[in-house]
Amino acid sequence: MSFTALHRALGVGPGPLTDEILNAAVDAGVTETNDLDWKAELPPQKGLPQTDYPKDIAAMANSGGGVIVYGVLETQKAATGRVDVGELDETYERSLRSAAITAISPPVFGLNITRLGENGSRAVAVEVPASVDGPHLIYKNDYFGAPVRNDSDTVWMKERQIEAMYRARFEERRHATEALDALYAEATAGRDIGNRAWLIAVAHPRIPRLQERMTREDARSVLAKTERVALSFAINRGVHPLQSVDRLNPRPGLRRWVAVNTATSPNSAWKEAWASIHHDGSVTLSAAVGGHPSGRDWEAPGLRYFEGWEVESVTIECAVADLMALLRTTAESTGADEYDVRVGIEWEGGDPLVILTLDTMGFTYRDVSTPLHRYSPIETTVNAQGSEKDFRRHVYDLAQDCVNQGGISNVLLIQRPDEDDQPEHE
Repeated sequence: MSFTALHRALGVGPGPLTDEILNAAVDAGVTETNDLDWKAELPPQKGLPQTDYPKDIAAMANSGGGVIVYGVLETQKAATGRVDVGELDETYERSLRSAAITAISPPVFGLNITRLGENGSRAVAVEVPASVDGPHLIYKNDYFGAPVRNDSDTVWMKERQIEAMYRARFEERRHATEALDALYAEATAGRDIGNRAWLIAVAHPRIPRLQERMTREDARSVLAKTERVALSFAINRGVHPLQSVDRLNPRPGLRRWVAVNTATSPNSAWKEAWASIHHDGSVTLSAAVGGHPSGRDWEAPGLRYFEGWEVESVTIECAVADLMALLRTTAESTGADEYDVRVGIEWEGGDPLVILTLDTMGFTYRDVSTPLHRYSPIETTVNAQGSEKDFRRHVYDLAQDCVNQGGISNVLLIQRPDEDDQPEHE
C-alpha cells in the first residue's frame, strides 16, 4: 500500500498507485515537488548507469523518498498530458533496479516500480523509499556528488549538507541499536533462562511505521498468514513457536498486540512461546528451545527430555522461519521495508549450551557440537519487501549463522532458494 505525492495532491488515502490516479493528477495539473518528478521518457536501457537516472534516484532518496513518473508531459513543472513510454519488460525493470544498486553508493534498495496505462498511454512510476543511509553518492569518472531535491529541481549538496547527513546516518544507527536492545531485553524479561535455553528474536524497521495503529483484526490477519508463510520456509517438521501462541485472539499491550503462550498444560509447557507485533512494525518472538522431548513421539509414556542447555538445531530453524515470516507479513501490512534483525539464545545455567543435530538416520547427534559458554546474538539487515527468492536467501543465511555458531554445518529444514521450487505465498 502506497501513499505518494499523487495521493496527497489529490486528497486520497493510501492505496495502490493506479492509472486513474495518474490521469486525475494530470487533469488537475499537479506540479512537481520535493517528492514528485515528471519525466516524459524512460531513460535508455543501454548505458543506464551513465544517464541521469542514478542522479534522480539518489536525489529522491536523499530527500526523504518520492515518486518519479515516466510518461507525463509538463510545462513550468505542471503536468499537461500523457505520452507513451513504450514497453517495460522484466529485463528493463531489472536494469532499473540494478542501476539504483550499482551506480549509487550506498545502494538504494526497495524501489517499487509500477506499470500504468495501456498501449498509447503507457507510463511507469518508480517509487523511491525514504532512506536512512544518506548521503547517497553518484560517481562520474573521478568525481562524486550527492544530489538532492530542492522543491522541483535537483541540485548538488554543499559540504555542510553532506556532513550533516553523515551525522544523521550515524545517529540513526545508534538509535537503531538502542531500539533492538530494548526489544531484545523486553522479549527476554521473565523467561526462565536459568532452567532452560530460550531463543529470543526481534526485528525493528529502519524507518518505523508512523501511520494509524494496527487493529486487532489487522494483527489477527498477519498472524494467520504468518503461519502459512513460515511453513513454506521450513518444511513441517520440528516445533514451530507460532503454533504455541494464540494467533486468533491477540491481546493489547503497550503499543503492540501480543500473541500469548497457549502451551500451558504439564505435557506441553516445554514448548512455551510468545510473539508480539508492534504498531511501529517491530516484531518479537520468544521460544523455549532447551529441554525439549528427545524423541519424535511427544505423547509417548515415559518420555525423556533433553537438558535445559541442550537445543536441537531444527528447533532453531523453525524459530528463525517463524520470525522471518512474521517480519515479512507485518511489513506487507505496514509498508515497512528494511529491518534490523537480532536472534540470540539466552541461557544462564552452569553447563555450556550445546546445539544438537541429526544424523542421516534421524537420530540425535552431538559429536560435532561446540559447547558455548555464551551464544553471541546474530544481527543482520533484511529487505522485507524484496523478491521471494531474495527473502528466502535471507531466511536460509540467518538460520545457517545461528546453527554454525554451535559447530553445526548443515541447515536441515530450510532449503536454499535455488533448491526450493515452491511457489510464492499468496
